[in-house]
Amino acid sequence: MMTGAGATPMLAACRALAKAAAAAFGTVLLAGCISFGADPPDRLLTLTPAVSAPAGSATDGDVSTALAVLEPTAAQRLTVTRVPVTVDDSSLAYLQDAFWVERPARLFQRLLAETIRAGGNRLVLADDDLQYSAPTKLSGQLVELGYDATRSSVIARYDALLQLPDGRVLTRRFESTVPGIAPEAAAVGPALNQAANEVAAQVAEWVG
Repeated sequence: MMTGAGATPMLAACRALAKAAAAAFGTVLLAGCISFGADPPDRLLTLTPAVSAPAGSATDGDVSTALAVLEPTAAQRLTVTRVPVTVDDSSLAYLQDAFWVERPARLFQRLLAETIRAGGNRLVLADDDLQYSAPTKLSGQLVELGYDATRSSVIARYDALLQLPDGRVLTRRFESTVPGIAPEAAAVGPALNQAANEVAAQVAEWVG
């Protein structure tokens, strides 16, 4: 055992080393106990319009002649941010590693609004309180936006409901199928965007 004048510096150094080791060891234990949530998915899917109004473009109009594009209701399997897969007539699964960035019905509403707006024929209201005062309203149900494993196809299906200022209500089903798609997120994502854009173009032509 060391005694005398040299004992105090040596003891202090040993204590400092012990504290540093304990702190480092505690940090390792803490890192193993704390979780910051699941790893984010490798791929997030969204819907991008094939046609868009150019930057700086503006459409003037009176609210009384505007078209409100409302968020459609959605089938139960589309109320989550997963991509549904039809396995057979009575079975449903979800595509691995494929997640929407937000609710597909919300994404489809924005796609519809932008596609109709790009036509330049209407004042389109969406994501705005004014949309509820527009006498012409486009709503409906997003019936399908997913993958059919029995046909190796992506399907988009929308039941549109157009409420006119005179009180009439028009309905029509729009659908697009993209065949020959592998059941992988990298292939299904672009095909979903293609199918949704084709449906949006059909709807835009219908509403004028």
